[in-house]
Amino acid sequence: MSGINRRSFFAAAAAAGAALAAAPTATAQAGNAAPTRTGTAGGVRRVPLTHEDHRVVVIGSGFGGGVASLRLAQAGVKVLVLERGIRWNTGPNAKTFPNPTAPDKRLLWYRSAPQLFGKPVAFDPYVGLVEAVVGENMTALCPAGVGGGSLVYQGMSLQPSEAVFNTYFPNELDWQTMNRVHYPRVAKMLQLATAPDELIESEQYKAPRVFAEHVRRAGMPLSKIPMPIDWNYALAELRGEMAPSYTDGSGAMGVNNGGKHSVDVTYIAAAEATGNVTVETLHEVTDIERAGGGRWRVHVNRIDTAGNVLENKVLTTDALIMAAGSVNTTKLLVRSAATGKIPDMPDGLGGGWGTNADRIYVWTNPAAGFGVTQGGPVVYGSLNWDDPTRAHSVIQASIPSISRDMASTMLVGFGVSDSRGRFRYDAGRDEATLFWPADGDSVIQNGSIGPSVNRIAGPGSVLTDTNLIVPSTWHALGGAPMGTVCDIDGRVEGQPGLYVLDGALIPGTTGACNPSMTIAAVAERAIDNVIAQDVGTVF
Repeated sequence: MSGINRRSFFAAAAAAGAALAAAPTATAQAGNAAPTRTGTAGGVRRVPLTHEDHRVVVIGSGFGGGVASLRLAQAGVKVLVLERGIRWNTGPNAKTFPNPTAPDKRLLWYRSAPQLFGKPVAFDPYVGLVEAVVGENMTALCPAGVGGGSLVYQGMSLQPSEAVFNTYFPNELDWQTMNRVHYPRVAKMLQLATAPDELIESEQYKAPRVFAEHVRRAGMPLSKIPMPIDWNYALAELRGEMAPSYTDGSGAMGVNNGGKHSVDVTYIAAAEATGNVTVETLHEVTDIERAGGGRWRVHVNRIDTAGNVLENKVLTTDALIMAAGSVNTTKLLVRSAATGKIPDMPDGLGGGWGTNADRIYVWTNPAAGFGVTQGGPVVYGSLNWDDPTRAHSVIQASIPSISRDMASTMLVGFGVSDSRGRFRYDAGRDEATLFWPADGDSVIQNGSIGPSVNRIAGPGSVLTDTNLIVPSTWHALGGAPMGTVCDIDGRVEGQPGLYVLDGALIPGTTGACNPSMTIAAVAERAIDNVIAQDVGTVF
């Protein structure tokens, strides 16, 4: 990698989250009971134990957990939501989230031992935004905090076409109904909007204009991308009414000024407003098991912001909704099945896991004129969906300003792939571990996304595929997918009262789109049926 490409890669990796090569600590792995910390007197501090009883417990507060908690609450059902992270409250000129060009402890979940850009970084332990879960041939980046992945995602809100959807999802989901009812319901909740021309024409948004020009020149489709953003905040930044957060690209790990309609300020806020939902932050689930009488038991550590255990809780519930994200939902379920805590789980558990064919490229071209300051988060994309078997999308995303022209910007790709991984229980480590094929998604790299990125970049450009340097994904899917582990409404086969309503339910891909819209729409459809059929009978 040349000097200019190396600088560009580092900045792009920071924009993508910076945790590309983290390794788990030797103790206290995700899904295991956290160690009791030593007191100041040198003895072992006693941790109190609390028992509670609930009707519904939801593990996780991202898209699946947010949808489930709101709709159940509106149906009059009391719900407890467990979130391992904290609330990240924003507003004009706030400094809630870390700047990706100067990462600090807020970036990483305390269980990760980070290596940023191949170098160890000594952060104090903190309940930060992202946990890096390292598997064989793949690192999955897993968000934490009220709102889950919506806190740190760029916000591309894409709905696959009918042909692509029907190629990769069971017909029973019924695309027509999803298209008429559930996708629009999500779009309304997230208040989706495309960037106004006034913003795009500004000096800070040269990079999107250059991308659009290159896409048109390549003869490829170009679209404005729907985003869960009030773009008036970005326009206010241009007028100098608040410090930059959108217009300098620094919002890659959370937008400080507000205006982003993430799950915490939409679904979760609406759920709490009903009076039927309680969200408990800093509650890290360590175990789940089948209890007597057809109920479920959840073991939780209440922690402080450094990960120290303050209290052990045992929660018993009629219904347990897993919404901790594909990786952590799957790890909890696989470990519970392997250790006999949940007997007779479906054989497919842990399988059908995919990366959504994520690719992140640094596009370097000194003649392109991307600009020193690149406004974000996303304006344009090229949606190549005519052939469902090769469907893929290429999105331009900003690189945060570092006060010099790196002659680079970032391209993000999503595609479709048959490659699948699996989580298997490792008895020696007492945890579920991810296994991913070494050549997974190579067809995407060589057969669809890669060629399109090259066409868009054109002559005189250098492309750096960061996934070839460190294989990673922000969009883990599967592990407890519909069809082999769950029905299409998220009910785990043979386990009444146990539901999966997050990315683990999705069969490895969301059809050349980033997953947020589809995870939420599938959860909307599923919880409608659960409320109609299970409330008052199963729980």
